[in-house]
Amino acid sequence: MKSKIQFVLCLLTGLMFINAGLNKFLNYMPMPKDMPEKMMKVMQAYMEIGWLMPLVGAAEVVGGLLLIIPRTRALGAVVLVPILTGILLSNISVAPSGLPIVLVLIAIVAWVIIDNWEKYLPMIRK
Repeated sequence: MKSKIQFVLCLLTGLMFINAGLNKFLNYMPMPKDMPEKMMKVMQAYMEIGWLMPLVGAAEVVGGLLLIIPRTRALGAVVLVPILTGILLSNISVAPSGLPIVLVLIAIVAWVIIDNWEKYLPMIRK
């Protein structure tokens, strides 16, 4: 039962990241009308750096795909940690209204990391 719940949560989380990453390339989702002005300025600043959004978008797509596949789930979680850190810091400093969603995503990725801890041990052992 635990593996089925984790699969569904990873599938939904992975699809969210794939969607967000593809949007950075294709721009098919409009910006929300109620987005705080500070967040709009931050997003415009990110867009000024030409390579940043494609890099983040590619990492989101790859991380989302890896998270969905059970065999590569541990790697997908590691790929998504820096992205989630940036999302968390952006929401803390600019738009705290998005924190609940970010905290849920962090909890799901943390669960995957904890559940696959033995796969990370060879990287930190002498």
